[in-house]
Parts: sequence; structure tokens; C-alpha cells
Amino acid sequence: MLTVPVYVAAAVAEIAGCFSFWAWLRLGKSPLWLFPGLVSLAAFAWLLTLSPAAFAGRAYAAYGGVYIAASLAWLWLAEGFRPDRWDLIGALLCLGGAAIILWAPRAA
Repeated sequence: MLTVPVYVAAAVAEIAGCFSFWAWLRLGKSPLWLFPGLVSLAAFAWLLTLSPAAFAGRAYAAYGGVYIAASLAWLWLAEGFRPDRWDLIGALLCLGGAAIILWAPRAA
């Protein structure tokens, strides 16, 4: 099942790409940070097209739950701030919703 790794890779690519802009605009980093960020955002867009969802909107909706959980992992691993229990509960709810959206039995 490649769906989960594709969504996780897309989330990492999107968060890294967006963080490059954050680093430039909010942390005073060099504008050179934007180049890998743009590549990362392009990789994110490409990775999301690998979703098995039949419709883009459904792929994006399911991805949203993964993005939320990955953002909290980024908060902890890259920014050194540990998510609290409410963050974790919220992320679990979002992942549950993403799983329902992506894998619910549907008529063809």
C-alpha cells in the first residue's frame, strides 16, 4: 500500500517548502532558502498526483489529515516544541477522517 508513504512524503515536501519561505520572511534567512523550497513545493504537487483517489478534491481532503499530523511532527522534530495532548488528539481525529475519506467503500 503506497498511499500512506506517498502522503507522508508529500507532507514533508510541502512543509519543508513552506518552511523555506517562513525562514526567509520570519527568521531573516537568506533568499537563497527559496530555491530548495520551490523545488520541494513542486515535489509536493507531483507526489499528491500519485494518490489513488479518483478525484483531486478527495485526494486533497484525505491528504489534509496527514498534513496536520506531519505538521505537528515538524513542530517537535524541526522546531523543538513538543505538541501537547490536545494537538495529538486533534491529529488523531484528522487522521481518522482522512482514512474514512480515502478508504471508505464506494460504488464504482
